[in-house]
Amino acid sequence: MAGVRERIAQPRSLQRPHTREVPGEEIAPGLRYIEHRFAWGEPPAELDLAFARLTTARREHLLHFDTETTGLAGGTGTRAFMIGAADWYEGALRVRQLYITAMAAESAMLRAFTGWIGTDTVLVSYNGKSYDAPLLATRYRLARLENPLKGLRHVDLLHPMRRRYRGVWENCRMQTAERQLLRVVREDDLPGSEAPRAWLTYLRGGSSANLARVAEHNLQDVRSLSGLLVHAHGWAASDVRHASPAGNEK
Repeated sequence: MAGVRERIAQPRSLQRPHTREVPGEEIAPGLRYIEHRFAWGEPPAELDLAFARLTTARREHLLHFDTETTGLAGGTGTRAFMIGAADWYEGALRVRQLYITAMAAESAMLRAFTGWIGTDTVLVSYNGKSYDAPLLATRYRLARLENPLKGLRHVDLLHPMRRRYRGVWENCRMQTAERQLLRVVREDDLPGSEAPRAWLTYLRGGSSANLARVAEHNLQDVRSLSGLLVHAHGWAASDVRHASPAGNEK
């Protein structure tokens, strides 16, 4: 009985069902598309980007984006298998996500993402200048496709968050910023470091359960980017100190 009581007292690990089902619509072989729309209080028609040392931008020109990748080291061996982007569209916050379930679908994903970007697009990211944008530039180059991000204005929210809150918060990671400023507390969130394993597990015939959690993590990332940008709207550049080089604080 002592052994039984000991086993009962141990916490149970969360068992997720083995499934091969994946969310979204297949829009090309091996390429899935997911779209969500969320009610949003009317954001400013023009957002003041002085905090990022940029001029104003119209809300419909902003594209908040984030990638999920096969590793955090970067380089030509790392690829994005999921791209999420949020914009304000028809009175709501629209979140679109692309992800591949086969290696051969990468070019199709990159082409689809290109279709979301115009010459007047203003990019919004969290450490995207140092990580996401260079990684995508490499993938476009290897696919022999034109890089649609080249030359666009880019608001990287990590830098102003660091300048304003370094020494105030325990760190300036994105989840710290969303918790402190947006009161967003994630539950059952799959850490970004687990995303590569989730994708590779699915590719090797394993369960898609954690791949679906990657999509949920990415969804929250781009929703939070939208909220953080609105929160930072109007911060004066003089409010913050000079930025230090970016690290991997996504």
